[in-house]
Amino acid sequence: MIVVEYHQIELDYCPNCRGVWFDSGELELFLTAGKLGNARETVAGILIMPERETPHAVRKCPVCHQGMKRVGIGHPQVHLDVCRGGDGLWFDGGEIHQLVKQLTGQPSVTADVQQGIVSFVNEVFQAEPRSNEH
Repeated sequence: MIVVEYHQIELDYCPNCRGVWFDSGELELFLTAGKLGNARETVAGILIMPERETPHAVRKCPVCHQGMKRVGIGHPQVHLDVCRGGDGLWFDGGEIHQLVKQLTGQPSVTADVQQGIVSFVNEVFQAEPRSNEH
């Protein structure tokens, strides 16, 4: 994992699979910095979402090492892993791009803010995963 900084928010990024780990509170800061809707409400909604069934192995939280719950948000659904203990969220390669794309479709987001965050996400996080190793 390497650290990628966006508006003084340090995000953990895996260059192998292109996944992104947001420590507790960092997704809200990221969305707020990008002026993407109501960040607090978006994150709160993600945290309380019910677990969805998946054939994939349960991912372990890199902080507490407990199994994380897999949730699906938005349309089309973005699937991400949420630490049950509240330590953070894991986005597989391309998932943060999908979420930002959905949120930038909101009418409250200005074009210049959209362009800034979309450019950043496209540059760093959009690519598809190369492998399942983190």
